[in-house]
Amino acid sequence: MTSAPNTWITGPRIIPVLTVASVSMAGPLAEALATAGLTTVEVTLRTPAAHDVLNAMAAHGGLQVGAGTVLNAEQAESAVQAGASFVVSPGLQDTVIARCRELAVPVIPGIATASELMRAIEAGVSTVKLFPAELLGGIDMVRALAAVFPDVRFVPTGGIGFHHVREYLSHPAVLAIGGSWMIPPDVLASGDYPRIQQLASQALFRSQHE
Repeated sequence: MTSAPNTWITGPRIIPVLTVASVSMAGPLAEALATAGLTTVEVTLRTPAAHDVLNAMAAHGGLQVGAGTVLNAEQAESAVQAGASFVVSPGLQDTVIARCRELAVPVIPGIATASELMRAIEAGVSTVKLFPAELLGGIDMVRALAAVFPDVRFVPTGGIGFHHVREYLSHPAVLAIGGSWMIPPDVLASGDYPRIQQLASQALFRSQHE
């Protein structure tokens, strides 16, 4: 199995998954997350402002910023042009993997079954997003897949909350976890960045202590 080193994630193994409606939120949000101690974030391509948000957060300098919800090769390329340093997809799409390889950008495709994971391995991928993690069985699904595919590293995402942090991160096959519980939509919409910083700090503390 061949794959690029996991240089796309730096520092803490918690990745906030961000869906941001306005570029005006990008700077304060980046500052809140960086101040809390998080260093890697995923900006989903789910809003019209997503590329501008990605660009603004990447310009902050204190964060490693990737693009999420990347569904095709064209989106992968436009995300990288906007400043994404890695690409995350909810599913396994060969053209996305190929384009990211051409662009020399790490790609983390999503898988939900053993068959999809075998396809990922055949494509030379060694780190995958398990999505939607909790609906698929949570940490028990990770254990089952890791027992059969010991060289694969997982980034479980989907339905994960504060109380799941330790159980996932304590498993050696889990490289990191992704989640949006640190950025509740109503809190972000109200501009309560101190609250977001607090939630991110709590998540980081939880990841480092039993």
